[in-house]
Amino acid sequence: MACTLRLPRVARSLARAVCPATRYQLAPLSTAVGGGQALKGSVVATSSRFSQVRGAAASPATDIDIDGTAYAFMSSQALFSALEVDLFDHIAKKGGAAQIEDLQQATGISAPRLQILVTALAAMNALKRSPEGSYSLSANTERFLVRSSKDFYGDYLRLQMGQQFYRHMQALPQIMKTGKGPTYEKLFADPAEADTYTKAQHNGSLATAGSLCKRVDFSGMKSMLDIGGGSGAFSIVICRKNPELTSRILEFPEVCNTGEKFVAEEPADVSERIKYVRGSCLNEWPTDLGEKHDVALISYVSESVPHDAIPMMYERAFARLRPGGLLIVHSFMVDDSLDGPLLGALWSLQHVAVNANGLGLHPANVGDMMTKAGFENIKNQDMIRKMTKLVIGQKPM
Repeated sequence: MACTLRLPRVARSLARAVCPATRYQLAPLSTAVGGGQALKGSVVATSSRFSQVRGAAASPATDIDIDGTAYAFMSSQALFSALEVDLFDHIAKKGGAAQIEDLQQATGISAPRLQILVTALAAMNALKRSPEGSYSLSANTERFLVRSSKDFYGDYLRLQMGQQFYRHMQALPQIMKTGKGPTYEKLFADPAEADTYTKAQHNGSLATAGSLCKRVDFSGMKSMLDIGGGSGAFSIVICRKNPELTSRILEFPEVCNTGEKFVAEEPADVSERIKYVRGSCLNEWPTDLGEKHDVALISYVSESVPHDAIPMMYERAFARLRPGGLLIVHSFMVDDSLDGPLLGALWSLQHVAVNANGLGLHPANVGDMMTKAGFENIKNQDMIRKMTKLVIGQKPM
């Protein structure tokens, strides 16, 4: 069964970015993960101060919950803070339930602020409080936010969301006015910034790479280009599943330094087939990337570069593929109707904070650029539900 993932991994946290617990009663969200298992539930609207005090004419289903949206950063920071002090891990180590005194001792925080944080987490349904005053983990918290769980992606949330993207988004109003802001190229010239981002992305991308393998048949392919391949997560997973495939990853030098460590942790029969090539997709592509490849993967890159660089990337990928080779573009996208889905739209907006001259992507404009680059038989499908999409084209035979 195809694996419709998660970054929603963000499942509850991003849902709360729109509908925080002070406005809504949340059941576990529908979140499909490895193995096709799903957590199913619903978001049930209750009363909000907006409707009570301001007399809103429209229901939350058809109009914006202004307060809920404006205050959502508070619940995000509560989640990030809990991850930073290993709060969920401490509860798990106590057998799944802990008193506030246990948590004070485990975290080293004896001041009343820890109780305030724990109370907020309970109000968000991340924790459950018993009548006796002990705190236990919710099902989603235990599954996705405890480090010992196979589905853990807390480092992705803690590092990339909490420490990097949250900070970048604070500048969005000014960037919208001026068009001036940081770029990934400048950010990743900083070794610490590149290392944090790459480690976090690895934690979040391995399962997504597995999902890609369920949507694209890589069997029989011999060579792949992974443009902007970051930590190497996609190359690693695809090479694990396809023992005859080799991959060349084009990345910024500081990202390569971290990614090569992840590749080195793989067994030799995988690591020896993956090679980093230092460079930038915005500059001339190094000859070390080779040519006549079976497939080129451009994942999470098209939204991260200036809009006029996207056609150039697709043209260069076309030149490096063999006749019949595939270009796979995986990115945050909205529908062609340009009115959602919400998470795809918000992630596209987030990239404006680090790529002010970027392009909002949807299948039609990506497909059009691929067609102009020479590709045919272009198809698209959802990847991470309501967040990312695949657009795949073939070089003519």
